[in-house]
Amino acid sequence: MHIKIDDLSSSSVIALLQEHLDDMYATSPAESVHALDLNALKQSDITFFSAWHGNTLLGCIAIKHHNTAFAEIKSMRTAKQARGQGVASRLLQHVIELAMAKHYQVLSLETGTQDYFQAARNLYTKFGFVECGPFADYQADPNSAFMTLSLKAVA
Repeated sequence: MHIKIDDLSSSSVIALLQEHLDDMYATSPAESVHALDLNALKQSDITFFSAWHGNTLLGCIAIKHHNTAFAEIKSMRTAKQARGQGVASRLLQHVIELAMAKHYQVLSLETGTQDYFQAARNLYTKFGFVECGPFADYQADPNSAFMTLSLKAVA
């Protein structure tokens, strides 16, 4: 698996992100969907990564810079044909290592509370993320689970 910084121009990446957005809106009320669209993912405070096996897209993840101590995981998605192959774990490990190399102290995320998101919450817990309250501009929402990882504890 090759993980690279992606410019979001590939039709495969665009289709995967659209699938991600479609699923988020199908499983959560619109006001509780915090997934970013293509233009938002191109902002200068976000680094977007894609994972590939040859010419086959396996998944994606992004990291959003909030300040010198704090970053957020965004838009994590595994392609349907690659599920169950450890893609999400590799992508998550990649972003954790990047966050540590950039000397962030905290890495946080928002995901859903519905059953659809249980596998994601289990993965984050496996990597040491714990539940927390809303952060950045988020508000308390029964459809949102907030999780955080102290990178000082990982180091």
